[in-house]
Amino acid sequence: MTCKEKILSNEYADLITDYVVADELAGTSPIDFCFHGIDDGYGVANVNRNMFPPMSIGYYGYSAIPALYGLMQIGDTVFAPENLAQTGSIRVQDPPLSLQGAGVVMGFIDTGIRYELNVFRREDGSSRIMSIWDQTIQDGEPPEGFLYGTEYTRADIDQALQTEDPLRLVPSTDTDGHGTQMASVAAGSIIDQGLTFRGAAPQTDIAVVKLKEAKPYLKEYYLVADDAAAYQENDIMEAVSYLERMAIALHRPVVIVLGIGTNLGSHNGTSPLASYLNSVARRRSRAVVVCGGNEGDKEHHYEHTVPDTVEIRVPENTKGFCMELWGTLPDIYAIRLRSPGGETSPEIDFRSREDRVIDFIFEMSVITVSNLIVERDAGEQLVFFRFEDPTPGIWNLQVYPAEGQKGMGTFHIWLPITEFLAQNVTFLAPSPDVTLTEPSNAERIITISAYNGLNGSWFMESGRGYTKSGVIKPDLAAPGVQVPTALGTVTGSSMAAALSAGCVAQFMEWAVVDGNAPTVESRGIKSFLIRGADRSENIVYPDNRWGFGKLDINGTFETLARL
Repeated sequence: MTCKEKILSNEYADLITDYVVADELAGTSPIDFCFHGIDDGYGVANVNRNMFPPMSIGYYGYSAIPALYGLMQIGDTVFAPENLAQTGSIRVQDPPLSLQGAGVVMGFIDTGIRYELNVFRREDGSSRIMSIWDQTIQDGEPPEGFLYGTEYTRADIDQALQTEDPLRLVPSTDTDGHGTQMASVAAGSIIDQGLTFRGAAPQTDIAVVKLKEAKPYLKEYYLVADDAAAYQENDIMEAVSYLERMAIALHRPVVIVLGIGTNLGSHNGTSPLASYLNSVARRRSRAVVVCGGNEGDKEHHYEHTVPDTVEIRVPENTKGFCMELWGTLPDIYAIRLRSPGGETSPEIDFRSREDRVIDFIFEMSVITVSNLIVERDAGEQLVFFRFEDPTPGIWNLQVYPAEGQKGMGTFHIWLPITEFLAQNVTFLAPSPDVTLTEPSNAERIITISAYNGLNGSWFMESGRGYTKSGVIKPDLAAPGVQVPTALGTVTGSSMAAALSAGCVAQFMEWAVVDGNAPTVESRGIKSFLIRGADRSENIVYPDNRWGFGKLDINGTFETLARL
């Protein structure tokens, strides 16, 4: 079996590494695997699942098992052009600045793009899309340096657009629509003199990665709903590497925008994806913009000090779900579970790294508990729970200091994002804070929360900061309600990130393309945007909802003009 076949096969597990495996080792090892590097020391090993134990953080380590990410979108609403104006983008598009993202590349890692739409074309009908790497199509040539998927160039796309059936020549499309919506909001061409639709940066070049769906074994491990759109962390990292290699080859500034997220992780930005995005964001002429998710009002986060009893509401017909408990140094915890029927598990004190399986005698529920006293990247205790066929009702989780421990700090528990739950499992006493989805907690990236641009009010679904360790996040807020896209209007924090990414591209044109600040990178751009943000007199900034204020790219240039 070739390495490409192993990457695509559900019989091979994908493991993220932070080291490089020599090609000759893969060829001579008795273990059936292949390896390919990503960037910044990260790589992916595809190993035969029959030769290794089942997925377990105790055996493989937490960061080695790819997390699953979902789309941060809520639904369609009605047309409202005010959102673009709220960010100051339209004023910056027009004279005297006339910044529309020319010379900048915007990279979208999402569900693909409907490239044939006019909103992604120039006035002469040619495409503004530089390339599409479709990870789901295996018939063509992958990008140089990658082993799967098919890359379509601008020449391929332009040739297809000249035919009556473009999809016959370039069969990549966006059946979900989310990627198309993101790209049109951030970078859609001004059509019909801008009266019908316009994006924030209508002259940028566009690069697209269409993510392949997660392998079934990982959806099973995380107990993700069968019909949920889920994408693997390693595939997203590969996509980031693709865009970074493009930036190097073209010597062009690049803005990477992500409208996806997960509740898994430390919420301190320590995951492999978050760490890699931080590394890319450090590089000159790079910016990374990430949405903060829509988990603020979903009752999926719990925070308290030990000892404590956590109550979890499980609806009828719930097949399963997972959740993560993250501790605080120097505490070490023990736990005990009680089912809705009153059965209580033995105390689990985690003296062993082995998974603990709890079978309740009078109920069908099976709970698997994995533990790491010191999770390698975050440095804190992690307890991972898998609830299979949980009895409906109220489950109690007792959390208390292990023997010999005093219990000095706070613990956090996160349930999966709403999109991954077939039935909405919730906490009875949730906290709306620390609900920004990963990887938006990474320090150097630009993290965007959402508000209602129609009336200026906070969007209740938007994730809130700060990070678990108290680092200021989000950085800024942008409109995320009833945002116009090429496929209708959409609500969600991903739309706020798309609008913000377009504004970042406008700033990149001024800073890098026009030579006013040619060495600027993601954190520097963030600082410029923060200085120009719109702040209310009634809010003390930074704020865990608004960050440093509402994004206003025109305000940024007005601030620069006063210096």
